Amino acid sequence: MRILIVTDAWHPQVNGVVRTMSRVIKECEALGHDIRMLYPAMFRTLPCPTYPEIRLSLFVRGRIKREIETFDPEVIHIVTEGPLGLAARRICLQRGLPFTTSYHTKFPEYLSARIPVPVSAGYKFMRWFHGPSKAVMVATPTLARELADHGFDNLRAWSRGVDT
Repeated sequence: MRILIVTDAWHPQVNGVVRTMSRVIKECEALGHDIRMLYPAMFRTLPCPTYPEIRLSLFVRGRIKREIETFDPEVIHIVTEGPLGLAARRICLQRGLPFTTSYHTKFPEYLSARIPVPVSAGYKFMRWFHGPSKAVMVATPTLARELADHGFDNLRAWSRGVDT
């Protein structure tokens, strides 16, 4: 299966999103899937205000469109809600392409702790972003229930498992 993964969080970042997706990609490739990725190092970037380790990708739509056209993915998975995720979401919606997303971080609470934005505004954005997704992958059933309480649909528990 040809799988396109779009993420704003990738190496050299060290965080749960990168660790999770690195493991998922390794497992998918071991199963014989053809994985193609789009991530910040492939684009011109600038540092995220208040968190310079995160690079925000610029001028991404053309490259994402070309990648979709040439790779012709059977599955498109959008990992993050940043510039790459936003652009991929928009392109998928414009072209009628189904996609899945994953919810990795309690972004509304995180954002509210860094800048004066109400948590409710963060959840409104996240519902908008994930709403058209065919499935929103979440780490635990508890998180799925919490997000359902915030008005999210199409939630799927996606256990990270234990690598022994």
